[in-house]
Formats: sequence, structure tokens, C-alpha cells
Amino acid sequence: MQDSDILKAFANDRRLVILDWLKCPREHFMPQVDGDLVEDGVCAVLIAEKLGVSPATLSEHMRILVQAELVHARRIKQWIFYRRNEERIEALKNGLFANL
Repeated sequence: MQDSDILKAFANDRRLVILDWLKCPREHFMPQVDGDLVEDGVCAVLIAEKLGVSPATLSEHMRILVQAELVHARRIKQWIFYRRNEERIEALKNGLFANL
């Protein structure tokens, strides 16, 4: 992972919205049949529906977030679930503001 991956992830409003939603998934998404919203993450189908984009478009957004290590992806059955990588996000916050 490179710094450009992180910048690319943060350079899109939709990806920022997704990260915000995933911070408190129970507030933003309905309960799922498979997987716990917090422990396992949110199903890609629910994120795409809420964002109003196609599954293919969401897949590209999530690929960028995963590549930047801002979210974890997990497969359960035929679905992909996403949750924030809080440790990575905290490390980035500390790194960005450490010299200010």
C-alpha cells in the first residue's frame, strides 16, 4: 500500500460517506440475514442500495478502500461484507497530525 492509495480513497465523497456509515453500521443499515453488522461488517448489497449505485460501481469503491487498508472485506456465503479497519484509520489520524 502506498500513500497514493490513501489519497485516492479519501478523494471521493462517496467513499467518505461509506466510511462514515460503517463507523456506526447499526444506525445506518437494517439488520442482515447473514452476518452481524458490527462483527462481520455490512453486506455490499445494502451499501450499494443505500448509496444508490450499481453493485459494479460499489465494488470499485470498495476495492479502493480495501487497497488503502481502510476497510476489511469478508466473504460469508456468496456475499461480501465490509467493516472499517479502525486500527488503520487511527494510525493514519495520528500520522497525519503528529507534526502539527
